[in-house]
Amino acid sequence: MRFVLLLALLACPASAEVWRPAGDAALSAALADAQAGDEIILGAGRWRGSLTLAVPLALKGEPGAVVDGGGAGHVIVVDAPGASVTGLTVTGSGSDLDRMDAGIFLTKQATGARVEGNTLDGNLHGIRIQGAQNAQVLRNTITGRRGRQADLGNGVTVWNAPGATVEENDISWGRDGIFVTVSKRNLFRANRMRDTRFAIHYMNTSDSTLADNDARDNGMGYAIMFSDRLTITGNRSENDRDYGFLFNSANRSTITGNTVIGHPAPASRWRDTGQSREAGVPMAEAGEHIAPGKCVFIYNANRNSFAANRFEGCGTGIHFTAGAEGNRMTRNDFIGNRVQVKYVGTRILEWSVEGVGNYWSDNAAFDLNGDGLADSVYRPNDMIDKVMWTAPQARMLLTSPAVQILRWAQKRFPAVLPGGVTDSHPLMFPNSERPLK
Repeated sequence: MRFVLLLALLACPASAEVWRPAGDAALSAALADAQAGDEIILGAGRWRGSLTLAVPLALKGEPGAVVDGGGAGHVIVVDAPGASVTGLTVTGSGSDLDRMDAGIFLTKQATGARVEGNTLDGNLHGIRIQGAQNAQVLRNTITGRRGRQADLGNGVTVWNAPGATVEENDISWGRDGIFVTVSKRNLFRANRMRDTRFAIHYMNTSDSTLADNDARDNGMGYAIMFSDRLTITGNRSENDRDYGFLFNSANRSTITGNTVIGHPAPASRWRDTGQSREAGVPMAEAGEHIAPGKCVFIYNANRNSFAANRFEGCGTGIHFTAGAEGNRMTRNDFIGNRVQVKYVGTRILEWSVEGVGNYWSDNAAFDLNGDGLADSVYRPNDMIDKVMWTAPQARMLLTSPAVQILRWAQKRFPAVLPGGVTDSHPLMFPNSERPLK
């Protein structure tokens, strides 16, 4: 409580001064002489970095104000609690990955700092929060560099910065849109990521919220790794190449109301194998994009709850593997994925909760009592699917009479099924058409 009161007093002194430097020398003098609560306003034109905010002041830019680091180090360093940087164009950071060169760099001392409404273009890292608690990164436009991924930085990096808020930023290019590691109690909300490696990348982060973000045309949408107790809600992934969501050792999290949309080939480009389209084989030319590899990949992720998500138009709806236990699946929509679920294992996994399952677009079922639930159990995979996954060369036998007879027998005698995903109470309609009460 005392620390909060101290911050408030520092930010609002009785005699705050407004500085309007006329050039780089005057700007250096203003930064050296300014007191807590002062404002430094930069007019249109190009200003020479690197700049350091060593007291809790506000650095503001009028339209056309550009701070250029000249290709060395950080362009702006925030090294004081409660300081803010707003309205500037920031460019020209260094290229040293070991020094973590950034357009705007928040040190551990920058508790409660705010970076808002800036344009960051062509820096190694856009904004890096290096240990600053309760920092805010709001409504910035960040365009990273292009080139080899190993030589690039992230749009926003959060390292050991509890309470950080990253909200309503527009991020493109560079390595990852937002990368967070060794942190907790973070909020990433309503950000837009394009043309990155991973739109949002979690590592060793807990008790945080990922909400209402939009990822499009990235290598991967949301990579959640070694992180626990997350709330992941209302996010969208569209045309992210490899995965919409990846969960690797991510545990005890709630994943609700998210959407992954791929772009499958039109129906004319699927070769008929005697099965449904989902079981068909895509006839793609070399280099032709059909759909993201997987809407969701779950690897060794335990005790998570997936509810009311939409997985549509991917090569695989969910790939589930490697010892993931205790995950709950209910009210999710699986629509037009080439393979709805891929699970290579012998256990039976029940994907319904308290009598409510999921919607499957390829489930030709009846609902005689009109309760919105199918009258028969849905099993997305059979023994033949598992043979195809473990021995892809056997795909040439898919249309053979022996395979068709085996599939027919499995449908009528479920006891011969080898285990896998079972939905005992599948929905008749997707949630968007008939939300379940």
